[in-house]
Amino acid sequence: MPILRAADVTALHDRLLAGPDWPNHEPASADAGLWLWVQNNHRFNSRLWAEEDLARRTTVADAEIAANKRAIDGFNQARNDATERIDEILLVALGLVDEASARSDSPLARVPAAARLNSETAGAMVDRLSIMALKIAAMSAQTERGDVDDGHRAASRVKLERLQQQRQDLAGCLDALLADAAAGRAYFKVYRQFKMYNDARFNPVLVAERARDGASSGMAAR
Repeated sequence: MPILRAADVTALHDRLLAGPDWPNHEPASADAGLWLWVQNNHRFNSRLWAEEDLARRTTVADAEIAANKRAIDGFNQARNDATERIDEILLVALGLVDEASARSDSPLARVPAAARLNSETAGAMVDRLSIMALKIAAMSAQTERGDVDDGHRAASRVKLERLQQQRQDLAGCLDALLADAAAGRAYFKVYRQFKMYNDARFNPVLVAERARDGASSGMAAR
């Protein structure tokens, strides 16, 4: 049986979106490993989606938009972290990475010599499927609105069909990659995102802020 099937991923995404009070209320995941991180990724994408909508408001105080933007940074980081955990678990399960080093920045690969490198990881595909599920749910709601004209609903149905086709195509690509990886024909890597803007050690603006704060504290102590 495959390690992961795209149909199971998309079914989970849709089921979670249809659940009561999602993403604020989270049901138990199918396991404490791969499926936990698939669900976490979808939850953070769902919360990120909601914050992106709120950040476009034009009738609230700037402080509220700033709070939305900060939340977006946090959820985006968490979403990427979950994507990387999915990749790590899949690579170990496929026997393509040494388990002890899988979570490091330099994992030890065990790749067949003739295997091709796939530029997109399986985890990134799962992440994209999550976003596609959100787009499909949102566009589906547009087809049912009662406060718009028939033209809006008709145009939304056309877009919905295209989104569903995109998800189906992406799901097929995910299944193909995992099948090729299991057969030794392909592999992928964990590509660390290194979100520098979220890290006070690397963001040059935050580095400068800390330096100014340190200098100010030093002067105040004299």
